[in-house]
Amino acid sequence: MSAPEIIRSDVTSTSKTRFTVALGDIASLPVDAIVNAANSSLLGGGGVDGAIHRAAGPDLLTECRTLNGCKTGQAKITAGYRLPAKHVIHTVGPVWNGGDRGEEELLASCYRSSLALARERGVRTIAFPAISTGVYRFPAEQAAGIAIRTSLDESKDGAFEAIIFCCFGDDMAALYDRLLPRELAGT
Repeated sequence: MSAPEIIRSDVTSTSKTRFTVALGDIASLPVDAIVNAANSSLLGGGGVDGAIHRAAGPDLLTECRTLNGCKTGQAKITAGYRLPAKHVIHTVGPVWNGGDRGEEELLASCYRSSLALARERGVRTIAFPAISTGVYRFPAEQAAGIAIRTSLDESKDGAFEAIIFCCFGDDMAALYDRLLPRELAGT
């Protein structure tokens, strides 16, 4: 496991949910659930997906094989195995194709579906990567805004203690640092 995350921003919303921007390895976070930016097979891949599968160990892949994949915008849940997180919520983000193929709604659906599964399982702390912003090419600022707004909307019932936006790079963390207070002020 890599070093613990660096907390960049930490604010509380009106629903009493703490929103945190962290810089580091999502697979190292001791939360109830981490979200995996998976591909539709759920059988591992590159980036965050590969890192989570490597850190969780082979039992994660064994369980994922029983799930029969996942459609874009939906989510499925597994155990965390060797991870500090109890659960992994796998969601398939959209590939950016210019924005006229429902990409924004599909990305928002990733966050809604993940948080709905988390709520059903009693998850109180959850960490998200920047879904679809790597090889799927979703514009980072647009994706971050969707992530924050959807998470704020879905946490209004107070079901979550903490929602963490775990960024792998400093540029993405700086983007969330800038957008999170603005979006929270709008609630």
